[in-house]
Amino acid sequence: MIAAWCKDWLTARGFEVHRLEEHPGRPTIVGIRRGTGGGRSLMLNGHLDTVGVGGYAGDPFAGELRDGRVIGRGAFDMKGGVAAILVAAARATGVGGTGAHAAGPAGASVLAGDVIVTLVADEEFGSLGTMEVLRSFRADAAIVAEPSELCLTLAHRGFAWFEVELTGLAAHGSQPERGIDAIVHAGLVLRALDELRADIEAAPAHPLLGHGTVRVSTIAGGSDAATVAAACTLTIERRMLPGQSPDRVEAELRALLERLADVVVGFRFRLTRLVARAAFEADPEWPIVRLVTERATEVLGRRPDVRGEPFWTDAGLLHEAGIPCLVVGVDGGGAHADAEWADAASVDALTEILTRTIADFCG
Repeated sequence: MIAAWCKDWLTARGFEVHRLEEHPGRPTIVGIRRGTGGGRSLMLNGHLDTVGVGGYAGDPFAGELRDGRVIGRGAFDMKGGVAAILVAAARATGVGGTGAHAAGPAGASVLAGDVIVTLVADEEFGSLGTMEVLRSFRADAAIVAEPSELCLTLAHRGFAWFEVELTGLAAHGSQPERGIDAIVHAGLVLRALDELRADIEAAPAHPLLGHGTVRVSTIAGGSDAATVAAACTLTIERRMLPGQSPDRVEAELRALLERLADVVVGFRFRLTRLVARAAFEADPEWPIVRLVTERATEVLGRRPDVRGEPFWTDAGLLHEAGIPCLVVGVDGGGAHADAEWADAASVDALTEILTRTIADFCG
């Protein structure tokens, strides 16, 4: 198991190691190198889980180096980032990445501040790992090493998933006027969502993220060809911009449904929020953002590009917990695809960026 391997790796290099497993079978590893005192603490966050291997082209666990690329499921998203976190944390705190002591005895950091390595479970779905970490650990700043092609990600969208259950009245298909067709009502919801989408796209765009989105991801209704549908269920996904809270978009969606209920005879609905995560936006003037920008410029020989992401990361939870953070990770491709790879040189570059950042921030 990768969590056990990481635990052993950190333990061998003098880290204080904690295994968190509030949800059986979903372990998260936290490794801490305590500083000498008086310095700032830095959290490094990476997820251990990947998407599934079904349909992967070739051996998903090959892990081979070919033409400068590390090949295999999770190499890009995000074992390359996890590897960089581990080696950088060891080097910056006085222990060589191969286990040889660069300075000081095992367990004794050469830095003033604490370095907290969080290798978490479940980021690909519910982020149980980072939520569990944040119940027990805090830091003055954090870096999330999600793959970013060595760009600095300073914003990403939030998301919310909702279920809408429409209740009609069954009747024989030959006499539809005696029933209430929940599928017809679903069509009205789809039309109303089209209008909402137009409003979203007409609003001013975010400079890094553009516009939010709304879409129906699943729909199911009806029992057979000869019966008016007594029920229809839709799953709605809403992608949000900074400043648009889950509560706000739920209220927006509920108002849309209530307007339909006011004007459509027999329209009945139940709206349930399934999962919701707020958007993330870093302040470019935060010390951690300025420092990573400077160290990345040194390592890359150019100022790193700044961008936003349409998808969500655990940076959203760290930001919500009041920890200034940003995302920077390796280059590569094939995340969630049938073949995945990480650029080996970018893993080395990220390791050096993180090493220098840790040394300066926690020194």
